[in-house]
Amino acid sequence: MANIKIYDSQYNHLKEIDWDFLDEKQDEISSLHPYPARFIESIPRSLIDALGVKPGTSIMDPFCGSGTTLLEAKKRGIDSVGVDLNPIACLISKVKTQQAQVNLVEVGNEICDRAETYCLKHGMEIPNIPNLDHWFKSDIQKSIYALVTEINNIDNIDLQNALRFCLSSIIVRVSNQESDTRYAAIEKGASGKDVFKSFRTALERLKNAQSKIDCSDTNTKIINKDILTVNSDDVSTDVSLVITSPPYPNAYEYWLYHKYRMWWLGYDPIDVREHEIGARPHYQKKNGQTEKDFYNQMSSVFKLIDEVLVTGGHVCIVIGRSVIKGRTVDNALLIRNIANDYKYTCVADIERTIAASRKSFNLKYGKIKTENILIFRKEETSESKTL
Repeated sequence: MANIKIYDSQYNHLKEIDWDFLDEKQDEISSLHPYPARFIESIPRSLIDALGVKPGTSIMDPFCGSGTTLLEAKKRGIDSVGVDLNPIACLISKVKTQQAQVNLVEVGNEICDRAETYCLKHGMEIPNIPNLDHWFKSDIQKSIYALVTEINNIDNIDLQNALRFCLSSIIVRVSNQESDTRYAAIEKGASGKDVFKSFRTALERLKNAQSKIDCSDTNTKIINKDILTVNSDDVSTDVSLVITSPPYPNAYEYWLYHKYRMWWLGYDPIDVREHEIGARPHYQKKNGQTEKDFYNQMSSVFKLIDEVLVTGGHVCIVIGRSVIKGRTVDNALLIRNIANDYKYTCVADIERTIAASRKSFNLKYGKIKTENILIFRKEETSESKTL
């Protein structure tokens, strides 16, 4: 049972919600592409319904991940802005929130046919990707690269993104990697033909999932940048509700989770690793980062939020504890201190149980059983943004 602390009586209605969401059922579209520590739909859904959004403003998620907050906003006819450093996260978010492509399956199958023929008739120069032979069989490499080549020839960006989404979703399945959360090579018995079969199945699944989503024609803006380099001009809209779950320091490795997806689709996972907030390599070095670095990074994020958030707007941050060099770090306390620096009022602190199914490559994280939903309100100041 969630431990709910309310610091302002006008938010007592938050006590009526079971924040553990033990009966949570994932949207079909959210199950199509693997993503670590996925933000469950019920959290942004409940926060949007409970706190509301001021007319003419947007919802923002500065760590949008797989786009859960953005999709929940779109379902409610609310404009939104999402930011993420990881290009795979942005790809997933774009496809989940864009209009369905009516010719997706038809074009996808044509691409598949051409790619299969291409594999038979042409020699091809596979991209220079580190340790590729360890993780992918030779015929599977050819099949993936043939699909990538054909998809890159599609001019319609929304359609191309949908096709890239489908291919990205099957990369680990056809590789030698044991699973999306087990970074070990095993023999799966897959072949190049399985790549095309899995891709065709992914096309059908995406088409079916999108047909079940009744989304209004709202504006969803997705910014593929390091959040520490984003400014208010990039956001370019007034915001009255922020809902986000920042990367926990030393907990998840989003770049590693999607490393080969990024390489196959032409992105640079090493650049993502170097700039990813919370990534383990930053904390594992002898003189590596500490919670002070996380504090400074999140303070910069709060500065951006403060620039775009209107007076009376809310910031909702879902954050858990971290283990750094054997020490348990209370990230929720760090966030509360940062919010206090910006004169934000904490109106609620909800400690909820983390579902056991949320896995990562960092086994230490499995010892952390709860996370906090912190809700802050922006108060009137001399520099406050008003509508």
